[in-house]
Amino acid sequence: MRKIEGLFADYASHHQTAGNKICHRIGIPLIVFSLFGLLQKGTLLTSGRGHLDGTMLLIAASTIYYLTLEVRLAVMMLIASVAMYEIALHVPWPVHLALFVIGWILQFIGHGTFEKRRPAFLRNFVHLLIGPLWILNDVLHVVPDTPVPVAE
Repeated sequence: MRKIEGLFADYASHHQTAGNKICHRIGIPLIVFSLFGLLQKGTLLTSGRGHLDGTMLLIAASTIYYLTLEVRLAVMMLIASVAMYEIALHVPWPVHLALFVIGWILQFIGHGTFEKRRPAFLRNFVHLLIGPLWILNDVLHVVPDTPVPVAE
């Protein structure tokens, strides 16, 4: 089993119910989009050629990690991330803040109301990066479904 398949199987074991999956399919993109918008507000470096902000750094770091897992998904996530980055530039920060909170509320509703299980990232922080990739794979079906391990 490839590493990505193992990570997806572990992540999926925490997301078995339809209600939780719906909450994540809405909440995770909201969190990522709003995080991009909030991190854009802080410029880390400025030069005559442009600037580097927190979102650019996050996209670069996550893309490098994703490339070690699955190249096709990494490229598609990079394209989606750049698109979200560009759109997020035009959204006021209070809207990003509200979307961020709503996204996390959906995550905890999904786990508390439907799944009745703690979020995967509380056990393995890597799942904070795996969640968005798992959602993208759910749409694109690049990595085939892997049998889900038995719940703890």
